[in-house]
Amino acid sequence: MRKGVKAAVVGSVFAVMVGGAGYGAYNIVSALNGGSGSGSEAARTGPPSGSEVEETSRAFFAAWEKAQGAKAASYTDNAVEAEPLLASFGREAHITDVRITPGAAEGRTVPFSVRAKVSYGGKTEPLAYDSSLTVVRGVSSGRALVDWDPAVVHPSLKDGDLLVTEESANPPIEAVDRDGTVLTKEKYPSLGPILDELRARYGDKAGGTPGVELAVRHTAAEAADTSLLTLSKGKPGRLPTTLSASVQAAAEKAVRQYGESSVVAVEPSTGEVLAVANHRDDGWNAAFLGQVAPGSTMKIVSAATLIDNGLTSMNGPAPCPDSAISESQTFHNLEGMTPNDNATLSESFARSCNTAFIKFADEVQVDSLTREAQQRFGLGRDDWKVGVPSFDGSVPASGGPDTAANLIGQGQVQMSPLNMASVTATAMTGAFRQPVIVPRGLDDRELATAQGLSGNTVAQLRAMMNRTATSGTAASVMSGLGGDIGAKTGSAEVDGRDKADSWFTGYRGDVAAAAMAQQGGRGGESAGPIVAAVLRAGG
Repeated sequence: MRKGVKAAVVGSVFAVMVGGAGYGAYNIVSALNGGSGSGSEAARTGPPSGSEVEETSRAFFAAWEKAQGAKAASYTDNAVEAEPLLASFGREAHITDVRITPGAAEGRTVPFSVRAKVSYGGKTEPLAYDSSLTVVRGVSSGRALVDWDPAVVHPSLKDGDLLVTEESANPPIEAVDRDGTVLTKEKYPSLGPILDELRARYGDKAGGTPGVELAVRHTAAEAADTSLLTLSKGKPGRLPTTLSASVQAAAEKAVRQYGESSVVAVEPSTGEVLAVANHRDDGWNAAFLGQVAPGSTMKIVSAATLIDNGLTSMNGPAPCPDSAISESQTFHNLEGMTPNDNATLSESFARSCNTAFIKFADEVQVDSLTREAQQRFGLGRDDWKVGVPSFDGSVPASGGPDTAANLIGQGQVQMSPLNMASVTATAMTGAFRQPVIVPRGLDDRELATAQGLSGNTVAQLRAMMNRTATSGTAASVMSGLGGDIGAKTGSAEVDGRDKADSWFTGYRGDVAAAAMAQQGGRGGESAGPIVAAVLRAGG
């Protein structure tokens, strides 16, 4: 969308005080008191009654329909943030003829439908969507008030977002996969934010012409605009991507089976991204941008570190005791694991023995894992140019007990599924090929490079990952997948959560994939089936 155009501000006290022109001071006082009101009556307590819910929501809807932004905001518990968006709903967003139809209240929550028109530049289109609000008790005033959230106005709005109707800054695109199949957010919902980013970055290069749209501008997250309604179609430019429609379809279907899950598939021989899918309520591209502990999938990098630093080898010793102590911190294995003081690295890797890796914490340097990750796997240097925003992993040399914790993918290590899919691809081929989702030739951007792995290290990693996939912790998930396969399971404990995050990464032929499911348990329970489904489609 065009910059410099006044827009509806969501969640910005600063905007009200600067642009409110006399209204800001009133609203600040009003908000501190839980909304407008004289305060002459004794403040009520307890949850709002059914009649209060009906009365408050009816008054809020009536003011909103009449474009009385200040009045509508006074029925919320945060008038300072609500007023600019409600007042600008018809002004900057050019939304008129608003008709709101409430549904049956569900306790203190009222679902409703909005029917309106969007008019701009002589073009008019109908607008229809559903939303909901919740009525709460004002903390100070005791009034029944709408619990303010930008999503009340439109479910696509979040704090800091703007709602505008104008000529788009970027022409529309027709993104196609590697075989020329058109990719749409309707058919592949996970690609919605990615297609928006591709449009923002490459719309001009694709050769299209802009149209007029109602869109959400995500100012807080610095993400690309999200188009809500097209009033005047521009001419889309054709944009090639590295994605595979068939693998993408499998990824979309797989993540839908598990909440808060993400998966990425790459082609190890090229680094090209074949699929990226997320199943999240917030629509965030966690597959590329997630920053969480990867658990035992990190042992791929840790095993490479031990091998490359001459501390052990695939068939060398890596004892697996019940517990291990490093820097006065005691580490344990997953419940039910039988200790083995004579285990090799291959056996401890396949069984995902934590203590076997912890025992090496005193032998590695504080920065050994960091150097391995950066120099050989291309991680943690903030230099990937995928084609859309991505997190490039983080493996800090944090020292103390984190030296040990980092070896098992806990501590300060943070990864995304994209990072771990790349790690698996590097372990397969020995070469780090920075992942890309659009061809490099599209903009001649400089891709990240890394030293990669020796043939000897690759042979050992592949053998250990194959053992894990055929007789180790990943065997049940990978069963039925023929050909050259390998895998690594992982679970990551996160403070404040009852259940671990589930991680799994694996390869088959020329496809490597990694998945994560928040609070999904062990690697084979949630993330594993997602990866297996993607590998099956990629084969």
